[in-house]
Amino acid sequence: MQLDPASGWFEGVRHCPSPNFNARPTGEISLLVIHNISLPPAQFATGKVQEFFQNRLDVTEHPYFEGIAHLRVSAHFLIERDGGVTQFVSCLERAWHAGVSLFEGREGCNDFSLGIELEGTDDLPFTDAQYQALTALTLELQGTFAAISTERIQGHSDIAPGRKTDPGPAFDWTRYRAALAQGEGQ
Repeated sequence: MQLDPASGWFEGVRHCPSPNFNARPTGEISLLVIHNISLPPAQFATGKVQEFFQNRLDVTEHPYFEGIAHLRVSAHFLIERDGGVTQFVSCLERAWHAGVSLFEGREGCNDFSLGIELEGTDDLPFTDAQYQALTALTLELQGTFAAISTERIQGHSDIAPGRKTDPGPAFDWTRYRAALAQGEGQ
């Protein structure tokens, strides 16, 4: 897995381009936001997240889909339960993942952030493969976008408190940050 800094696309991951993005107003990339998602809720490996981010979700397939079909959202990346990584939007573009958000007094986190979705829920443990892929992806991103320090890696719940709860209490921040610290020394 390697980032092409000229295009903002990773080599060695699945590409599933989403139409839900636009240009960054400043070009700045200085925040990484961790999310979780599963469609339908708590069901994995359905392919529905990919369809959702591509505006191709069939609302007749599940009652939950009717309530989200009107949304136009995306993230830069999805890490599935088996550790597989899919990229939806170039890192150089603004994906629509954070919504109404605030970090260090600055609104509109989509303008200056990258979003990584973990396939999961707030209350189910994430897999070893997901933590490994997330660590490798994060280290590669930090190597290209130096402003993304460990302190500038936040959960969706941190930048949209009261509105969002992900990645949730099942996400092991201590494990993730320890893995990043070990990777930085290599």
